[in-house]
Amino acid sequence: MHCKPRVRPYRAGEAAAVAPILYESSGGLYDRYAGSRKLAERTIARALEREGSTASGQVVSVAELDGEIAGAMAAMTFTEWTPRAHAFLRTTLRTIPPWRWPGALRIYQAGGRSGARPPDSCFYVDSLATAEGFRRRGVAGALLAHAERRALALGLESVALDTWVSNHAALALYTRAGFKELGRTGGRGGLPGGVLLLKELA
Repeated sequence: MHCKPRVRPYRAGEAAAVAPILYESSGGLYDRYAGSRKLAERTIARALEREGSTASGQVVSVAELDGEIAGAMAAMTFTEWTPRAHAFLRTTLRTIPPWRWPGALRIYQAGGRSGARPPDSCFYVDSLATAEGFRRRGVAGALLAHAERRALALGLESVALDTWVSNHAALALYTRAGFKELGRTGGRGGLPGGVLLLKELA
């Protein structure tokens, strides 16, 4: 009999376990942003322990399975997203070598929202990933269900998220969970196009 994932808030001191999972959510973008996986995970770990960014511990939930952290999600009201994204950039620039700053800024700008925009009245999932050894065991579904509960508790009308247009597995997962495509952004700066999805909540 399989246990169901248990979702709870991130706890201080869990960065070493959570940063590698959040790293996986970017589909390789963090490597280009920070320069290497090691620097990318260091950047995420730093953000987890500081307030105000899109990867701060206070907006991160983790899913536990078999006594281990099996997945992680960073989510917030959409009105919080822009200032938190700017704060994450500042954290990044303090972590990576100065000679990488111009490239990081280019990727940050290229990855910015240039097309479809979620409604302000939504709960926005900025990143979501499952650790490799726990995939296909309901971890992502449990995190998405938690996002819906958080949205309803906050009086919000929907949950929104983005993924790469080439991430067919994620698109299939979100479609099964009841998300519908709201719009697409074209690829820029060597990045693939993105898909914005939204789930209206009863």
